[in-house]
Amino acid sequence: MKAAVVTEFGAHPRYLDVEEPAPRRAHEVVAEVLGAAISPRVRSQAAGSHYTSTDELPLIPGLDGVGRTPDGTLRYFILPETTKGAMAERAVVDLRRSVALPPDADPVPLAAAMNPAMSSWVALRRRARMQPGQSVLVLGASGNAGGLAVQVARRLGAGRVVAVSRDSYRLDDSGADVVVELGDADALARAASDVDVVLDYLWGEPTADALRAVIPGRARDDQPLTWVQIGSVAGAESPILSAALRAVDLRLIGSGQGSVSTEAIVDELSELAVEVAGGAFVTDARAVPLSDVERAWDEAATTRDRLVLVP
Repeated sequence: MKAAVVTEFGAHPRYLDVEEPAPRRAHEVVAEVLGAAISPRVRSQAAGSHYTSTDELPLIPGLDGVGRTPDGTLRYFILPETTKGAMAERAVVDLRRSVALPPDADPVPLAAAMNPAMSSWVALRRRARMQPGQSVLVLGASGNAGGLAVQVARRLGAGRVVAVSRDSYRLDDSGADVVVELGDADALARAASDVDVVLDYLWGEPTADALRAVIPGRARDDQPLTWVQIGSVAGAESPILSAALRAVDLRLIGSGQGSVSTEAIVDELSELAVEVAGGAFVTDARAVPLSDVERAWDEAATTRDRLVLVP
């Protein structure tokens, strides 16, 4: 069969022939892959730079996707850490790590939206444990995951949503109550004065700058502020002011593989899949042939569209 294959970290995956996958455990089946998205997480997997990387090559990237199992069921699936990922014509799927989808669902928008929507869905429900009516700030809201985070927060009952981005002009139709340009410290301080939860997709210096702006402007120092670190597109490290941890009730946590168990993530899949399949969230999904993976890999780094590889 054909697959996207990484033979050297830092190089593009190539469209190559590989061996057919075969199930080895109970609950595993071979599914026909109908869509696998090129996400930042998958790009870091293919680069060998993610914190879960095992440095094994060759590697078929792809951590999740939409496929059809031998019984004809359309499923969204999450793969374990494996060198035989979803960017192939077929993949081994553990049925316990998948959810059935409506038989007439379009696999492309589902493959595009499930992973990025899951980042904020799980962060709000399992880590921040947001309560209806609380206010949420999304740091890095113009990216795919950040844009969906604004929609997810609203869907889960946030009373107020603040979207912060370097490209704030892109957020006019985001659904946020307030849009703030990253770097505008005064506007950020005003917008975040009573925020309950921050979903941080940036990290690095932007997070340090945001904390410098937000902490002095809190309306009540004792109001809990749960800062959830999800992504690190602006840097793997961020200098956190010691005073930020003392001056207000700041709760700095992360959300990702490890801090949330696989079982907990899978438990959230069914409800999220229903929301995505029902059109609750809007994302710019575009199908690209698997054979064009090299071209698509570069394009995925610059386009706002979520590119989905389809065999």
